[in-house]
Amino acid sequence: MAMAAPVMRMASSASFLPRLLPPTVFSTTRARVLVRQLSLPLFPNLNIAIPVGISLGLPSLPEVLEGIWEGILKAVPKKKTSHMKKRHRQMAGKALKDVTALCVCPACGGMKRMHYVCPTCASTHPADIFSLAPAPSAIITASGSSSLRVYDTTQPTYPLAQTISNAHKLGCHHLATARGPQTGNVFASVGFGGDVKIWRLNPDSKEYELQWELPTVGDSGKGDVWAIALSADENFLACTTSDGRIHVWDLTAKEKIQTYETAGGRGAAGGGGSFAMAVDLSRDGRLTTSGHENGAVYVFNNDAGRMVYSLSGLAKPVRAVAFSPGCKKLAAAGNAGIIALYDMEHGEHVGNLSAPGNRPSWITSLDWNDTGDYLLSGQLDGKVKVWDVGRGACVATHSETDSALWCVRWLPPTERALGPGMGKGERFCAAGASRSLSFYREATGI
Repeated sequence: MAMAAPVMRMASSASFLPRLLPPTVFSTTRARVLVRQLSLPLFPNLNIAIPVGISLGLPSLPEVLEGIWEGILKAVPKKKTSHMKKRHRQMAGKALKDVTALCVCPACGGMKRMHYVCPTCASTHPADIFSLAPAPSAIITASGSSSLRVYDTTQPTYPLAQTISNAHKLGCHHLATARGPQTGNVFASVGFGGDVKIWRLNPDSKEYELQWELPTVGDSGKGDVWAIALSADENFLACTTSDGRIHVWDLTAKEKIQTYETAGGRGAAGGGGSFAMAVDLSRDGRLTTSGHENGAVYVFNNDAGRMVYSLSGLAKPVRAVAFSPGCKKLAAAGNAGIIALYDMEHGEHVGNLSAPGNRPSWITSLDWNDTGDYLLSGQLDGKVKVWDVGRGACVATHSETDSALWCVRWLPPTERALGPGMGKGERFCAAGASRSLSFYREATGI
């Protein structure tokens, strides 16, 4: 018994000390060793009662750690959420309910969905806009739909002034107005059905009305009219056909006075000329030019009634031709992606206007400003460029849309500013596959 006493005291202390002290103070490995020593068969007949644990009223270790953790959390300041962020979170769920609400568009007066752009104002036409015709106080638009629309350009919002319904059943692809101070009384339109109509402004109602319609070709549509151009005095109309001819009509007498043939020109086959895709009349009424699918450009003298120049320089289809206001230069462009400039005094190719790049986009439209210093071009990639002809460089490029541009036109200069801070600088309009009108103005000006 004397030998067993030290062992029993050692075992008793080893059994309850680990319950009071943390593991770092008393090693659990040591306790296991002592227990194994007690299990040795030193006294097989002796049964020793070892207490399981002694309760001293001390808190348990999880409770101590929990209290310490709560103190640490209270000591660290919490991140505060601003009032604006809380308000935004509150309004986020409510904003979704307003999407289905309807309201009245302040611009056109039509119904639209709240928080959405008005579809009537955003889409000027239900189809692609193919042509523009500027007048001193308005701009006329034509598209694949049957109606023509007239917009007022004397107000800063460019409101819709007139809609000519059922003008062309199959849609309209070309418009023409005269350029000058005393113009805007007459414009011409060509539909996809080959019908050509002349419209005149009613001085009383200030709206355009149908004056007369040119007789259509009855030979199974052969020689249908494509491009048109109106003289500066609004008395003559030039029309191109699909077989390469150019007809000149007297609008006052309502008869055809001249026909120019291009069947003997470059690329003619089977006795017919190449498709005449573009036409223009000089402002002095002396010259007529046409651009063709085979890349040819022809210039005709209206007084002599014959061809004076057959211009080269473009090997691909020519989609736009334009005389300068002084009739000294001619610009032509198309699928080649460059603008060729010609001198009308001698009929020489004097230069090209082109943007850097390996694959230039097709040029679909050209237009000179009133002074002849700048040339406007519209491209198939949606870019509209302003060229300084004197410097031979592009001075501005706008690419608000990736859709094709079918027509670009300078607007006549105004005598007063349309709105505060707008100035009286140059303005132009672009339209195309986006079905909307884009108006641009010069950033500086008086």
